[in-house]
Amino acid sequence: MNVHSVIRRILRRDPNFEPQKCYGQDGEDLIVDRILGRQQVGFYVDVGAHHPVRFSNTYMFYRRGWRGINIDAEPGSMRLFQRYRPLDINIECGVAARAGQLKFHRFNEPALNTFDSAEAALKDRSPYKIIETVDVCVERLDSLLERHLPPSQTIDLLSVDVEGKDAEVLSSNDWTKFRPRLVLAETLRADLLSIANCPVSLLLGGVGYKPVAKAFNTVFFAQGDQA
Repeated sequence: MNVHSVIRRILRRDPNFEPQKCYGQDGEDLIVDRILGRQQVGFYVDVGAHHPVRFSNTYMFYRRGWRGINIDAEPGSMRLFQRYRPLDINIECGVAARAGQLKFHRFNEPALNTFDSAEAALKDRSPYKIIETVDVCVERLDSLLERHLPPSQTIDLLSVDVEGKDAEVLSSNDWTKFRPRLVLAETLRADLLSIANCPVSLLLGGVGYKPVAKAFNTVFFAQGDQA
């Protein structure tokens, strides 16, 4: 009998054991679920959504019955979202401080795709490499929400993962109008002691959010009165 069989037998004997499957790269979705109290119905906005399932911070909630908006700049990315997340609003577009066009660096690992040239240069090394740089249309987040957010819809979760441009994406939101309960954003290469002074934290702190948890790269921010 191998060790996996022994573990399965032990777990089957525990009536309180309930396995949980996560899809986020570092378990972000499980942390969100804990913070929001296992909320059964809700609405998310996923910027830099990457893939409908792989590394997704929102797919677990889609399966539960949540709905939302998925946004990604990767050309052709929304074909998979339309197939596997047909009940969501799926938008192929970049997000930036100003509408227009930006250079988008595409990697052999799409999770690393980025508008940030410095970040792309750091990651352009074996086994990863830039396969091409293309011009991609970008819009402000508040403009996209104005057009696509259903009327009177509140946002429970905003997840931002754009490889180095998270603060810029967040700066393009209208925080007086669109105030998610919980915001996820990456603070690349920021340790626990330096999180408070990183651009994402300073921006979100200025609009009333506080850090409440951290995964490997992702920090979780809640509105001050809910933190």
